[in-house]
Amino acid sequence: MIHIHEKTLQDLEFQTVLQQVSELCITPLGNSSALEITPFKTKDELLYALKLTNEYLSSFYNDNRIPNHGFDSIEKELKLLRIENTYLEVHGLKKIVAISLTVNDIVSYLKKFKEYYPTLNDHAFYIEVTKIIIEKVDQIVDRFGDIKDTASNLLFDTRQAINKVKGKINASFSTALNTYHNLEYLDDIRESVVENKRVLAVKAMYRRKVKGSIMGSSKTGSIVYIEPETTLQHSRELNNLEFEENEEINRILKEVTNFIRPFLPLLEKYQNFLIDIDVISAKAKYAKSMHAILPEFSEDRSMFLRDAYHPLLYLNNIENKEVTFPQTITLKQNSRIIVISGPNAGGKSITLKTVGLLQLMIQSGLLIPVHERSKVCLFDRILSDIGDNQSIENHLSTYSYRLKQMNYFLKKCNKNTLFLIDEFGTGSDPELGGALAETFLEEFYHREAFGIITTHYSNLKILANELPHMLNANMLFDERTLEPLFKLVIGQAGSSFTFEVAQKNGIPYSLINRAKKKIERSKVRFDATIAKLQKERSRLEKTGQSLKQNEKKKIEEADKLEEINTKIQKKLESYQELYDSNQRLIYLGQKVNDIAEKYFNNKQKRALMDELFKLVQIENSKRKKTTAKQKKQAKAKEVQVKKEVEKKVEVIRKKKKIAKQKAIEAPKPKAIIKLGDRVRLEDGRSIGTVDKIEKNKAVVNYGMFTTNVSIDQLELVEASKK
Repeated sequence: MIHIHEKTLQDLEFQTVLQQVSELCITPLGNSSALEITPFKTKDELLYALKLTNEYLSSFYNDNRIPNHGFDSIEKELKLLRIENTYLEVHGLKKIVAISLTVNDIVSYLKKFKEYYPTLNDHAFYIEVTKIIIEKVDQIVDRFGDIKDTASNLLFDTRQAINKVKGKINASFSTALNTYHNLEYLDDIRESVVENKRVLAVKAMYRRKVKGSIMGSSKTGSIVYIEPETTLQHSRELNNLEFEENEEINRILKEVTNFIRPFLPLLEKYQNFLIDIDVISAKAKYAKSMHAILPEFSEDRSMFLRDAYHPLLYLNNIENKEVTFPQTITLKQNSRIIVISGPNAGGKSITLKTVGLLQLMIQSGLLIPVHERSKVCLFDRILSDIGDNQSIENHLSTYSYRLKQMNYFLKKCNKNTLFLIDEFGTGSDPELGGALAETFLEEFYHREAFGIITTHYSNLKILANELPHMLNANMLFDERTLEPLFKLVIGQAGSSFTFEVAQKNGIPYSLINRAKKKIERSKVRFDATIAKLQKERSRLEKTGQSLKQNEKKKIEEADKLEEINTKIQKKLESYQELYDSNQRLIYLGQKVNDIAEKYFNNKQKRALMDELFKLVQIENSKRKKTTAKQKKQAKAKEVQVKKEVEKKVEVIRKKKKIAKQKAIEAPKPKAIIKLGDRVRLEDGRSIGTVDKIEKNKAVVNYGMFTTNVSIDQLELVEASKK
């Protein structure tokens, strides 16, 4: 049997969570029901409730949205149905019809989509779908909320008679109106309405001359309102008929109410079902708002919360557009108690409250904001001691109150307990309080209870280091700025950074030094060692993250290279197939060419046909039979490969063409002109021999004449052979 103490619910602000859930309900009854959510007593009930919420949550992410479940409370109508000889008003009947329609829609829908919502369908399975109540009410009430004329024969006849009498009243009134108007007894307004009756507006001086019943007068007294005598008789008849109509309506309503009365248990089920659906829907909406999930339940007693968020802090930070830091925490049989230490404002208490509140939520049927790989287990009891509990009313100091709490813990703590203690051991003399706290912690440890505590006491850190199933932990701080990083690290105690924080806040170094001398040197050395280790741990964390990132990049690059290698291999295979195919075609072409040449020389058709037929037979023997689809696929593949090859060839051709063009356009190096070389002018055709070279001039002999020309204008035709 699971039992969670009321104080634990208060310490962990569970009521605030329920308040936020209740605000997501769409009915007042659902809102009230959500505020009364408590941890479930048995595991089976809890798992059932969690599945209901999880399935409803899934409806937000698929195309099968569950129909609307809004309804008006029928509490008043249910009370009347329990009392004999009472009857429901039309408004109450319409509410019953509306709630019946809503339930019918939801139950039918869940049955239709039971593959998507098996647990919700099971939950709705006991609800009877019936249209009897709806049809019965529809027979007597129209869509405007009035009783139909056809509700009974007597009502129909009575209303017919009422309409006739009203006609007579109007006719007789019109006659009296015209008569007295002609006699000028009436005021300019002629008529008015008093007590829902048409009356004549008679001038006060003529009131005795008009026969009828006086119904009132104007404020000034100048007008007297008179119902004509001719309509009085008909009015009395109308009153009698309206009384009979009202009596018949009451009789019909009683009859319908008596018809519905046996369905009272069903209507109660209807309303309770819709309240349940409203609360389930609100829990699902709450889960969606913080990306909460249903984690796996571990078979053994172990808990692994990965990337766990404190719900209230997370939602508040979303609203304020601030970052929330998740925590990862493991509790299992061989590491069942965690001692978190370190300076204040580092997030120790939030981490403690995160574990406690998430455990409360999951045991109350609420989904929790953790990573999908997380695992949870159930505890029979959750004990907490969080915050300053000094009690003025009870005249108890903080320490006295805490001792009472520890006494309660000692009575209730066992292997099925989760205990959460913030600032363990504070409120008394540090040495004595620390010793007592250590004794309590040892007792909880030997009882195999699970727990998380926060502390500044060195002896508790040492105890956690000595006992095999207890772990130290700390909240990381930046070693340079001493700013909190809000990250929990398991396996190492945290320094309180007492003197470092004091120095950062401007306390003179001389005072800090004096303070250090006042306490035991061993304790300072222990705290300094922890601080040093914590700084080293922080640096190792950063190095580890950097290595992980580098490893990730290398893996990604290796994957890319593997992918490129695979693509190249496929292309090589395709090109090889194309090459083999082309080689075969070249071979066939050569064979056909040889046969054609033979025929060209001997002109023997029979030999030609024999050779061709033989060649075709040989080729067909190599072929495999394929379907039309396979041929089409092979052809498409061949065309694709050819296209790729042609593209590659085209690129190579373009590159060669551009290189050739560049080679043509590039100026050729000027040949060195020597004596005896055969040359010509750059723009000439005649060829001569170089006879003499002086500085940059050359004498060229053309046979019949010689000329003196600049060497730059000459072009070498043939070098002299020496």
